[in-house]
Amino acid sequence: MVKHIVFFKLKNFESEVEKQAKMTEIKDALEALIDKVSVLRKMNVVFNINPAEEYDLALVSEFDSLTDVNTYAVHPDHVAVGKNIIGPFKVARACVDYEF
Repeated sequence: MVKHIVFFKLKNFESEVEKQAKMTEIKDALEALIDKVSVLRKMNVVFNINPAEEYDLALVSEFDSLTDVNTYAVHPDHVAVGKNIIGPFKVARACVDYEF
């Protein structure tokens, strides 16, 4: 099994309410992929509650193999979420994949 963890830092927003709304939209869109991407075993998106840290949210997902992570990466529904929902608001991204 492979755990795929991605951290996102978002741009600054006019208000905390606007930021929370965008983070919720990202969470909902990513977590909906569980029903659309057959190789995706688990998906959870969490919000960082520590204001001293740089990243705003984390995606934690599980796959059977790194090949499946790569299949997920190019899946049209995943690409659409990245391009249309996350991309315009993303400042930075970091990723770790590991076997367990």
